[in-house]
Amino acid sequence: MGFPPECFDSGLAYQARGGDTFIVTYPKCGTTWTQHIVWMLCHDGKPLPLGKNINLEVPHLEEVGGEFVAALPEPRFIKTHFTYELVPHHPEAKYIYVARNPFDCVVSFYYHTKGFVKHYNFAEGSFASFFECFMNGEVDWGDYFEHLIPWVEHRDDANVLFLTYEDMKTNLRSAVKAIAAFLGDSYATKVENPEIIESIVEHASFSSMSKNQSRWSSDRPAGMTPFVRKGEVGDWKSHFSASQTRQLMQKFRERTTGTEAANLWSDLLPSSREQGLGP
Repeated sequence: MGFPPECFDSGLAYQARGGDTFIVTYPKCGTTWTQHIVWMLCHDGKPLPLGKNINLEVPHLEEVGGEFVAALPEPRFIKTHFTYELVPHHPEAKYIYVARNPFDCVVSFYYHTKGFVKHYNFAEGSFASFFECFMNGEVDWGDYFEHLIPWVEHRDDANVLFLTYEDMKTNLRSAVKAIAAFLGDSYATKVENPEIIESIVEHASFSSMSKNQSRWSSDRPAGMTPFVRKGEVGDWKSHFSASQTRQLMQKFRERTTGTEAANLWSDLLPSSREQGLGP
């Protein structure tokens, strides 16, 4: 990753406060989407305007550093990819965790890595090579399952809102209302206003967020895959071989057995046929 080491270190040392809300994800699991929803909730449904950067408005802790975040007025909304063990904890702080199925996650992460030529030497990299890195936990923020499972184990904590990318896609309006309710009465009241909730749903849609993408990332050169690429559920099917499907499905079963994570995507994970195991 291309973050200044001093910012990463000060992010680790940041002391969470009771008024903080953290948006926590493994990379490419709906982070920017959730940041924008939260920003719009704070701004009465107005979308982030061109000229602003979401990662400064809802700052990325390990990119900007703890000092930058600590200087912001309360309430603070903070993005991070830190694992459960590394996220700054405070009993009164709030944590929104968004999980995405690993099949779509790895595809999105692949295009993300190819597109950031300033940070990665991977512009010509293949999906097969990236898949192997992902399977071995040799990508930014490490092993997907080590990130996911501890948060699943804490999904019922009073100060944790656990969402899935797929549920957000199925019913965005419901997700926005859940986030608002979690943030508190003043936010829940806002989404009772039809104009505000309609504006948030509209501007958090893929078609809206795919426009003016310098709001989400200014480091992507022209001609590369856009930062907001497809936002689909199931796009992995056009990238995975049967062998890759079997490998990740086997790892999913091994790592999630005995945890609630095993049932998160029971209706979406690949069938035996998709794994090349017959009908």
